[in-house]
Amino acid sequence: MPRLKVVGAGTPTRTPDRWGTCFLLEIGGEWLMIDCGPAATYKMCQMGVSPTEIEHLFFTHLHSDHIADFPCFLMTRFGETIGTEPELQVHGPEPIKAVTDRLWSDEPGAFCHDIVTQANHPMRVHAYHLRGGKGDRPEPVVHVHEYGEGKVASGKTWECYAREVKHAQPYLRCYGFRFETEEGVIAFSGDTAPVEAVVELARDADLLVHNVMDLEEDLHPTPVREAMTGPLEAGEIAAAAGAKRLLVNHQSEELENPEKAARAIADLQVAYDGRVFWAQDFTELEW
Repeated sequence: MPRLKVVGAGTPTRTPDRWGTCFLLEIGGEWLMIDCGPAATYKMCQMGVSPTEIEHLFFTHLHSDHIADFPCFLMTRFGETIGTEPELQVHGPEPIKAVTDRLWSDEPGAFCHDIVTQANHPMRVHAYHLRGGKGDRPEPVVHVHEYGEGKVASGKTWECYAREVKHAQPYLRCYGFRFETEEGVIAFSGDTAPVEAVVELARDADLLVHNVMDLEEDLHPTPVREAMTGPLEAGEIAAAAGAKRLLVNHQSEELENPEKAARAIADLQVAYDGRVFWAQDFTELEW
């Protein structure tokens, strides 16, 4: 069965149960990574998945709570390689190429000196050999792909499609994903206000992962209303799409209150009669 590991189900504001956004998606024995928010590398290792198992990393958008741990992930993956792993494929909206270059390019890339050291210093090469690497240690290769709407990437048993959603435009391009696999369909809204594009992404999906920031009445008086979704609206989207199950993520710190969380779930279920999961960091489910 395909699996989803919720590494991060939160927002930029850390709480005891959530911080940032990151998902690990297992399809046909492959692990895919969606977003890489704060502490994602540490948390994914706690969940039993190594960065070296990730060949494809997808970014919905480039807010810090979705990308802050990207440098740590890159350096950790490089630090643990033995030279036989597939080269990393990074998929993100513009300007992900420029962001990656600023981290990994030759001087003045932020980590260029560490990369050169790890590839050449005898201490680091010795550690590489102890892990099972052979010969000279190669410098890391990362392939970065900037996508728009349409097909983003494919693997042995899956294809990924993107649609633009409504969140932080015109400052950032923001997208949701649909993964069509031999084992089923899973959709990710990204961060978004309620839009028809998410209904299309989630059409007849086995699982929809959708953001819920706060109760509708707490969203409506603020500018957040134009960028995020409330629980009733998420339920309406899941119902309109015919999604079989719904996983709620990106809850605000206000929804850590048990009474408000129960109210949000009840609001969801006014519109949606499928099974609802309330995500926290380290949540795991088969879909």
